[in-house]
Amino acid sequence: MSDIIFALASAKGRAGVSIIRISGANSICSLEKLVKKKLPVDGRCLRKIYDLENNIIDETLILTFKEKASFTGDEVVEIHCHGSTAVVSYILRTLSDLRGLRIAEPGEFTRRALENGKLDLTQVEGLADLIESETEAQRRLAMRSMGGALSKKVQRWRIDLIRAVSLIEATIDFADEDIPVDVTPEVLELINKTQTDLKTEIQGSFAAERIREGFEVAIVGAPNIGKSTLLNALAGRDAAITSDIAGTTRDVIEVKMDIDGYAVTLLDTAGLRDTSDKIEKIGVDLAISRAEKADLRVFITQDGSVTGSMLTPDKNDILTIGKCDLINNTKTLAISGKTGDGLDALLKEISLKLTNLSIGAQTATRERHRVAMISAQKYLDAGKLLVSDELELSELASSEFHQGIQCLSSLIGSVGVEDLLDEIFSSFCLGK
Repeated sequence: MSDIIFALASAKGRAGVSIIRISGANSICSLEKLVKKKLPVDGRCLRKIYDLENNIIDETLILTFKEKASFTGDEVVEIHCHGSTAVVSYILRTLSDLRGLRIAEPGEFTRRALENGKLDLTQVEGLADLIESETEAQRRLAMRSMGGALSKKVQRWRIDLIRAVSLIEATIDFADEDIPVDVTPEVLELINKTQTDLKTEIQGSFAAERIREGFEVAIVGAPNIGKSTLLNALAGRDAAITSDIAGTTRDVIEVKMDIDGYAVTLLDTAGLRDTSDKIEKIGVDLAISRAEKADLRVFITQDGSVTGSMLTPDKNDILTIGKCDLINNTKTLAISGKTGDGLDALLKEISLKLTNLSIGAQTATRERHRVAMISAQKYLDAGKLLVSDELELSELASSEFHQGIQCLSSLIGSVGVEDLLDEIFSSFCLGK
């Protein structure tokens, strides 16, 4: 029998109401020792809660959930108490004094939900992403994962692959008998269908991963062109030092923003120019390196031309004319970080570019997902080459397909993921 665990499930600090969650067999019976009355097996009630010396701690709302009807799949009790730090601390200390109860480890409630079949591994990851989400795009992506969007695809792929394997193994089991139907066409159809879906999912996983982790947008250009002023204007604060002296920015300055629901890290980089100053040269090299790795670059120029620049823009990058308050210019995308001219248009353009980069985003959101699907593809490719009327080759094909199924099963946590669990759940807070 597993321990009864408990933890504060709401945020720390003073609040109107705080929630303490208890999970494990006999949780309800254990709490009855502190409320001095029977609790419903699956319901809600108001109860005074006492310490072990019969002193009233607080009057609380208590919710009870029977086994298999709770988030964790175990019997669960939630104590909704007044949210003062004194009340919460007192209740937690009193629970610690009860025999058989202990404080939960990070993510232990969710881990029990996984072990009890209430969630699979991709749903657990989706829950973690939902807790960490800061923008609308991240929230939507996390909700899809938590809702089992990828899990449903994996289950469908596994059903088709298991069907293909069963057809092959039927020919092996009845090798000495006449089989009226050639199973090869159906087997290959099932494998090809799965591989087509996997290819789409793998390709879309890169965009989904960027949405989940956030995009990097680098501001690049010559020295003293207005990059730091633009960063400060977009951030709404003095994140970077600005001056009329060229080469002021030596390091990469990062500012996190929400642009139309996308999590974005803006990068203010050193001015791009040849220089004999060793420190400035390090800054220029770092600027080029970070800009090349960024998802999108905003080039600030004097006249809309990047001829002679140390970086070459690609088709997805944005070209702007800087310090438009000082020049006479009729270009569409001209900006001034000092006056704010053109900033709305620039933000709109960045949003449009990020939307284009997000097209095709699928339900796989992590490198772990992508690696498992790529491995499955390789096994399916190998198995297809071995599909044959020959008994020995059919056995080898079946083995390759089984390996592919194993790879997909690891996606949802059915096999081979024990080493991942501690790392995944360590990112959760105590009450989750």
